[in-house]
Amino acid sequence: MDQHIIAFETSSRICDVALLSVVQGQERVLVLSHDETSEHAERLLPMADQLLVQAGIRRTDLSAIAFGQGPGGFTGLRVACGVAQGMAFALNLPVVPVPSLLAAASCEKHNDVIRVVVQDARMHEVYVAAFRVASDGSGAVSPLLDACLVGVDDFSVWLGQTARRWQASGQSGSVAIVGDALVAYPGVVAQTQIMLADGSRPLRMGGPVRATAEGVARLARGLLVDGAAVAPSAAAPLYVRDKVAFTTHERAQGQGGNPKAQVAITIVAMAREHLDAVAGLEARVQSHPWTRGNFADALDAGYSAWVALREGQVAGFCVVQPAPDVAHLLVIAVDPESQRGGLGYRLLRQAEAVARQLGLPALLLEVRPSNHAAVTFYTNRGFHQIGLRKGYYPAAHSQREDALVLQKNLDGGAQ
Repeated sequence: MDQHIIAFETSSRICDVALLSVVQGQERVLVLSHDETSEHAERLLPMADQLLVQAGIRRTDLSAIAFGQGPGGFTGLRVACGVAQGMAFALNLPVVPVPSLLAAASCEKHNDVIRVVVQDARMHEVYVAAFRVASDGSGAVSPLLDACLVGVDDFSVWLGQTARRWQASGQSGSVAIVGDALVAYPGVVAQTQIMLADGSRPLRMGGPVRATAEGVARLARGLLVDGAAVAPSAAAPLYVRDKVAFTTHERAQGQGGNPKAQVAITIVAMAREHLDAVAGLEARVQSHPWTRGNFADALDAGYSAWVALREGQVAGFCVVQPAPDVAHLLVIAVDPESQRGGLGYRLLRQAEAVARQLGLPALLLEVRPSNHAAVTFYTNRGFHQIGLRKGYYPAAHSQREDALVLQKNLDGGAQ
C-alpha cells in the first residue's frame, strides 16, 4: 500500500517541510526549506502545497501529518503544531509528533554508543537530551534521557553527573556531543573536551546538527507503524522551558530577548544600609524567613554576605559561613521580579568564588525536599546529596520538614 507523510519542522529559525512517499516499496523524500524565523506561519502551507504539486500528490492522498514537537522556539513550535492539526482535522488524518532533539540525533551518522544533543535555547541556556544508538549498524536512536534545560556554564557539570549515572547503571561506551549549540556556544566544546566523570569514557565532538523535516518524516514513518500517532486534538508542542512568555515589565528588565533594555546588576558586599531591604525581600520569598537581626548577626560574625543591586535596589542576596573544611551557604534569595534571568546563578557563583578564595574545597547547603524547583536548580549546577537533616525546617501547622544536605566539590573545577 502506498504511503505519503508530510512533515513540518520549525523548532529553529529554519522553516522546513518534507514529503516522504513510499510507492511500491520505494521511498522518496522531497524537501523545501526557508531560512527566516518570522515567516514560518506564512510560508509553511504554501511550501507544503508546492511539494504536493511537485510530487503529483493530492492532499487526500496523504496518510499522516508529522511535525517537530520541540523543544525549540515557542512561536515556531506552535505554528508547526497548529498547521499539522488543521490539516489533519480537515483530512481526517492522524498526527505524528516527533521530538525535535530525536530528529537531530538521527541526523548524525557515526558509530557512537550514546549521543547527546545540545541545542541552543537562547538566554545562555541549552536544551539537552541523550539517546542510545542501536548496535546493529542501522543508525537508529532511542531515548536515553528526556530533554531538559541546562545553563551553558553548567553543561559540563550536567554531563559529568549524567555520565556517572550511566556508568553506575551499566550504560557504558563512547559518547558523542552534537547540536547547534556547539557553534552558538563554543565554550561548550572547551568544557566537554576535558570533562567526563570516569576519565576513560571516549568522547567525540560531533557536528552542529539540527532537526530537519526529512528527519521528522523518516522517524514519523516508524512511529506510525508503532502506533505512536495521535488524534489532531491531542497533538501538542513539547515545551521544556517553563517560561514561554514575558510581561512588559519583564521585557523592560531585559528578559525575553530584549538586550537593548537590559539593566545592569552589580554584586557588592552586604552592608548595614542594605539590611532593611534584605530582610524585606527575605520575608517576601520565604515561609519562615530570617529576621533583620539574623542578617545583622551574620555581618557581626564576619560571614561573607553579598547583595545584587539593580538600579541601586536590592534584587537578591546570599550569605556564606566559612568553616574549617567547607563553606556553608546559609541563605540565598532573588526578588520574584528578577527571577529566571540568571541572577540566582550569579549569586551562587559568588558563593562558590568565596569558598575558593578561602581555600575551601566544597560548598554545602540545605534545601527543603518539597522545594522541587530549588532542588533541580542546585542539582543542575553540580550539587549532590550527602545527607539528610531530620526535622530541620519549621513547617505549617507546627510540623517540621527534613532538609536535604547538598554539596558541590570545588577543588575539581567543574566537578
